[in-house]
Amino acid sequence: MLKKILFAFIITFSIYPQSIKTKLDQLLTDEFYKSCVISVNVEDLTTNENLYQRNIKYLLRPASNMKVLTSSAGLLYLGPDYEFRTELYYDGIISQDTLYGNIYVVGGCDPDFTTNDLYTFVDAIKSLNISVIAGDIIGDVSFKDSLYWGSGWMWDDDPSSDAPYLSALNINDDCVIVNYFGKIDSVEIIPKTNFVGVIRLNTNDKLKIDRNWFERKNEIIISGFDNKNDYSEQVNVLNPDLYFLKVFSEVLDSNQIKFCGNFRIETHNNNQTFLTAVTRKYSDVIVNLNKDSDNLSAEMTLLAMAEKYYGKPANAKNGIKVIKQMIEEIGLNPDDYRLVDGSGVSHYNVVSAELMLTLLKYFYNEKPELYNLLYDSFPIGGVDGSLERRMLKSPLKNNVHAKTGTLTGVSSLSGYLTSKDNHLIAFSIIQQNYIGSSSTTKKFEDEICKIIYEYK
Repeated sequence: MLKKILFAFIITFSIYPQSIKTKLDQLLTDEFYKSCVISVNVEDLTTNENLYQRNIKYLLRPASNMKVLTSSAGLLYLGPDYEFRTELYYDGIISQDTLYGNIYVVGGCDPDFTTNDLYTFVDAIKSLNISVIAGDIIGDVSFKDSLYWGSGWMWDDDPSSDAPYLSALNINDDCVIVNYFGKIDSVEIIPKTNFVGVIRLNTNDKLKIDRNWFERKNEIIISGFDNKNDYSEQVNVLNPDLYFLKVFSEVLDSNQIKFCGNFRIETHNNNQTFLTAVTRKYSDVIVNLNKDSDNLSAEMTLLAMAEKYYGKPANAKNGIKVIKQMIEEIGLNPDDYRLVDGSGVSHYNVVSAELMLTLLKYFYNEKPELYNLLYDSFPIGGVDGSLERRMLKSPLKNNVHAKTGTLTGVSSLSGYLTSKDNHLIAFSIIQQNYIGSSSTTKKFEDEICKIIYEYK
């Protein structure tokens, strides 16, 4: 009798993985995969059993799945309580209501600093009864190097908000929002700032919102018309550090603090007096980084790791060294991969589904306190982030926590899935070399997840 039970037990645990294999193999015989390369790695973390592998060692571009590596390294080596700091100093003397000196803003690569955060600075200045600043507003961007984009970023991504110019002083994602109101043919810039101008070209073409990137100017160009619909588009800006300082001066002015000087970039020293700081914990940054696939947050995390372990000025190469240390820690060889940025914007990055799954397993098995933060930072199928509009009418809704990735010819999805039988599954899917829309690859990703979900 015991032999029969054992035999039935063995058969039960061999049928289901084989069932997944059969179904996935059948799915991937589609005509689409005669030209598109796909790598898939799936493991049941509840039973510690590998369920499916295909091309898991292939080196493919991860797109924004690179953020899984960057954000995980941030948890390990910065820690959830690491603080991005933007500090305010002043020098000179205060006489009556006038500061005869300068204001210094020292950047610490905070990716989520917004106009609202400037009111902390305004309140600190007001606490000194200052209503006139006779000197300059100086930005200190010495935290990082002078490279404004990552290695391998595409020139023709400009002026997309997905390719923000990088600085130690960032504000409003280093972008402006352009709102176009069709019925009255008017344009609104948010924040309202004179740092950018608006040029209206009266053409009969389809409406287009752009920035004068060709001449490297912060001029928003509105061409064409649409008298029926409103549009909103986010556009990057050149020189985000000067953009920060300009918006700061405009907020000061709107709060009855007159600024009489100029803007400049300079490194502060110990002769200035500290006023206040805006701080932001990494545990907050990682949420925007992964859920909304924020490229700026990923690059600033990479630079924060570089500065912590290698000093200033922080650079991407030193940040990559930290990620490579993590790859060694999880038992793989970092020299087997090419990593160049933190966000995955670069086509130079190549990783494998084996690497992605090994990392996801490592956090679950070895770092449970950090695993929860990583898991919660991923987009949730049909609920939020970059998966908000996927898996809506599916049992996958609310059961998939995974990071998306999209570049031209690349689509990826890696993360965790809770199966029908409440098993926790780790998976990585990377697809590369296709033309046209990524909608086809995303449908296949969702279908693969459905098959995994049905696993018992």
